[in-house]
Amino acid sequence: MASNTIAVKGLAIASLLLNISCIVVPQYVRPPVDTPATYKEGQPVAVGDWKAAEPKDNEVRGKWWASFQDRQLNALEEQVDRNNQSIAAAAASFLAARALVRQARSQFFPTVTAGSSITNSRLSDFGPYAAGVTFTTYSLPFDASWEPDLWGRVRHSVEANSFAAQASAADLQNVRLTAQAELAVDYYQLRTEDALKQVLDSTVVAYSETAHLARAQYRGGVGTDEAVAQAETQLEATEAQDVAITAVRAQYEHAIAVLVGQSPSTFSISEEELPADPASVPIEVPSALLERRPDIAAAERLVAQANAQIGMARAAFFPNITLSGAAGFTGLRAMNWFTWPSRVWSVGPSLAETIFDAGLRRATVQQYRAAYDQAVANYRQTVLTAFQEVEDNLVSLRILPKEIEEQEAAVQSAQRSLEEATARYKSGLDPYLNVLTAQTVLLTNQQAAVNLRMQQLTATVQLVKALGGGWDASQLPSAEDLQRKVERPHEATPAAVQR
Repeated sequence: MASNTIAVKGLAIASLLLNISCIVVPQYVRPPVDTPATYKEGQPVAVGDWKAAEPKDNEVRGKWWASFQDRQLNALEEQVDRNNQSIAAAAASFLAARALVRQARSQFFPTVTAGSSITNSRLSDFGPYAAGVTFTTYSLPFDASWEPDLWGRVRHSVEANSFAAQASAADLQNVRLTAQAELAVDYYQLRTEDALKQVLDSTVVAYSETAHLARAQYRGGVGTDEAVAQAETQLEATEAQDVAITAVRAQYEHAIAVLVGQSPSTFSISEEELPADPASVPIEVPSALLERRPDIAAAERLVAQANAQIGMARAAFFPNITLSGAAGFTGLRAMNWFTWPSRVWSVGPSLAETIFDAGLRRATVQQYRAAYDQAVANYRQTVLTAFQEVEDNLVSLRILPKEIEEQEAAVQSAQRSLEEATARYKSGLDPYLNVLTAQTVLLTNQQAAVNLRMQQLTATVQLVKALGGGWDASQLPSAEDLQRKVERPHEATPAAVQR
């Protein structure tokens, strides 16, 4: 009967301690955010710019750049995953964060130490013991200590580090997505320079013919030297622009080389035409953005970490209970060092409680509460920024097709105007100034048309990035993945790290 009573009391005490440890940390709930039902800029004006997401869209979002159907871009994107040093640094940061989880988890278990010593000693001639005696002590102690996690301090520490590691995994994906998008943007800007180079090359040829015409008319007594000077000035200025394009293109090429982890001096991209149409981007409902964006996931995990840190700070108000013990062998002669009579041991619990700390613990809790509020605000700001980026790129893709259409019409009109001005100049009806003006207007409109196509392509890339690329929050490693001890961490990297 007495043993049953002791058992019941033990269970009651254990249940009480468990309840206290659960009260230490507030239950975590993801902070609510205002999520609109639809995007404001949600009505496209042209088919193919973007479309509503369908269930099958999620099956092919891993390599989102493949939808642009550009083999060279695909090859470069694959190199970014393998060789980009920012991604490598973020991956190493995640592995370090995962190691911190295992460090925190180790506190659940006892600490055992061992050490052996052989010590020669001599007692003082004036001591209370045998004077002048010299002796040798042989010892082999084993010490063990364990602090039961009665108040959840270790558990909350593991949780906090797990949440931090999950945030680090999301940060890694965000770095990867940013590098991938930056590469695509640089690639299409390089292709824009190729297109502008083609425009300027053809313009230089046309201006050369016009300058030749002006000189011929001047020699024939029909034209003027002023017209020749104007034609040559325009030709030389356009040739200068043509040469400058080469330098700008080279800079984009160098930027791409760094993104794919290569030296700019050994990297080159052949010239190709700028794609005419952008890819079709699946658009999901705004609420899905909270799961699709890795930076949102990272910000939310940091909120969870801050919540767990409040529990760690609250646990400091409770006493520390430590169970410690020691055992081993000690003797005065080597021959009886490991004999059973030479055994020694000690065991016992200890309890420590801070009586006065001048408000240190209370201030620490306040600090972590403020850090939690800050993390919540950062999370909500990240969500708002994400919605803004999606809306910005949606409105660009909604307006740009119409703008491109109008700009192409302007190019055609400028071309007709130039043809008419050139014909009238050849007939002697109009001065060369009219031709000069028409040529300038045509070149300006041609360059504007190329830049608008570039804006449409880069806005498509930025929209993909704003929607989270090919990632979702389910790829975050679980707590079990983070706490599992492996001999080769790089081989056990979860899906959030490896592709």
